[in-house]
Formats: sequence, structure tokens, C-alpha cells
Amino acid sequence: MLRFALARLVMAIPTLLIVAVAVFVLIRLIPGDPAQLLLGDLADPIRLADLRAQLGLDKSWPVQFGIWSSHVLGGDLGVSITTGEPVLQLVMSRFLVSAQIVLVAVFFATLVAVPAGMIAAWKQNRLPDLMLVGTATLLVSIPTFWLGLLLLLFFGLKLEWLPVVGYVSVMNDWKSGLLYLLMPILTLFLHEIGVLIRMARASTLEVLRLDYITHARAKGLSERAVLIHHAFRNSFGPTWTLIGLVLGNLLGGVAVVETVFTIPGLGRLLVDAIFARDYPVIQGCLLLVAVIYVVTNLVIDLCYPIFDPRVLAE
Repeated sequence: MLRFALARLVMAIPTLLIVAVAVFVLIRLIPGDPAQLLLGDLADPIRLADLRAQLGLDKSWPVQFGIWSSHVLGGDLGVSITTGEPVLQLVMSRFLVSAQIVLVAVFFATLVAVPAGMIAAWKQNRLPDLMLVGTATLLVSIPTFWLGLLLLLFFGLKLEWLPVVGYVSVMNDWKSGLLYLLMPILTLFLHEIGVLIRMARASTLEVLRLDYITHARAKGLSERAVLIHHAFRNSFGPTWTLIGLVLGNLLGGVAVVETVFTIPGLGRLLVDAIFARDYPVIQGCLLLVAVIYVVTNLVIDLCYPIFDPRVLAE
């Protein structure tokens, strides 16, 4: 197990290096000059040159990358051009907001979707299967922004149960904070249920066709025992992998939901930074998203032998 874990850790290092280079280069390809954007179109050329030198934009790309990477290794992601805040502090505070929504939504979606997908596979081509697959397809087909707007219209404007605009941190007031987070969580919960049900059903169907399942049934085991003790462990592996991908994707790309519900999360910060040409913040956000993906997939890989011990033998 230790050798397996070390191998996965070693593989993660070049991935992060490649991502860091890609992030740096792509940011430099964005049209526009941050210094010009800050000072305006009528800015004095001398002030413009001074600001570019202050921001390090007058140096070559290799020099800029060397300076930036050395600061990143020291835990310094720079300072926001537009607000003057330390990027690391800004990014982490916004990430914690997004994590509250994503982790809770994916957790409850998994609790509901995995049993539902197994039931759909068990009742293949019968009414429960058709109902669950139809519901999952419908939920996947609805864009998250449209689903969020429907929830706002129904629970916020019509019933007036939940707040429509604004945000309160659960650290300051946990009751009000939960009310503001409820609809964003529900939006992601409903969408991810559809994705996970389909995966859980497909992987369970594949496992139910294997010989050892037939053998278990031949021994006289009940269908419940076959599903829980024999099918679940092997069928959950692919779903577990998908959960990791969903987590990484949502933690880095929840900007649409955050915009609909005016939640100051990481995705919304990234969008605002792109419009403002705030290089340090964009680089910090993208680098954090990449680290989230790598760490999430690393954790998924390390947990995979729990469901399939054959992985350690490969």
C-alpha cells in the first residue's frame, strides 16, 4: 500500500508542474494590458511604464515565470491588482465558501444516488428503473443556472421561504448562513443526483452480470444480500471515481451557481478577475483549481484499493 501511495504522489508532481506552466502561459495570452486597464486609456506613458515595472510586466516571460514560481513555492501568490489584498488569503477565503456548497451537495447526492442507481439496475426495464432513469435524465438535462432560477422563483419569490439575494457567512450567523446556502446546495444536489444515478446504475448492471453474482444467487442468498454484500463493493468503484471528478469540477467551476445566487465563492472570484485582467488572482485561482483536481484524484486513487484490492497487485 505504501509503495502504491508513493507512486501516485510522484506522478502528481510533474502534473502540477505542467499545470503551473500552462496557467502562466495562458494568462499571458489573454488580450489586454492590466496596467492600462488600471490607469485608463488616457494614462500618462511614464506612469504606465512605472506601473508595468512595478507589476513585473516589463520583464520576459521566463523571468516572470521564475519569479512567480519561486514566490508560489514560498506560499506567496502575490497581491491582487484591483483590491490590493494578498491573493492566497483572498483565494482561500472564497474557496471555503465554495467548498461548503459543493461538499454538502455531493455528499447528500451520493447518499441518495448510489442506492437509487442500484435499485434501478436491480429492477432493470421495470417501472422503478424507468422512473429513476427518466428522472436522472431530466435532472441532467436542465442547466444549473435555469434550475437555480426556478428555485429562486418558487422558494424565494413565490413562497418567500428563503432569501433571494445576498450572503451571510455561517461563521457569523449559522442560521442565516444556512438559509442563504440552502438553494445553491439544492441546485447542485439535484443536478449531481442525475449524473451519479446513471453511473451507479451502469456499473451495477455490469457487476450483476458477473459469474460470482450468479453463484451467490445459486447459494440461496436473498436479492438484498446479493446487492449489499456482493454487488455494492465492486460496483461502487467506478462511481467513486466519478465522485472525485465531480468534486474537482464543481470546486473549480461553480461560478454559474454562485453568480445566480450572488455567492462570493471561488468561481465568481475567477470570473471577476478575468474581466478585471487581475493576473495574480487569475493565476492563484487556476493554480488552486489544478491542485484541487490533483489532490482529489490522488485521494480517489488511494481509496480505490478499498473497493478493488486487485489494484495493489497491478
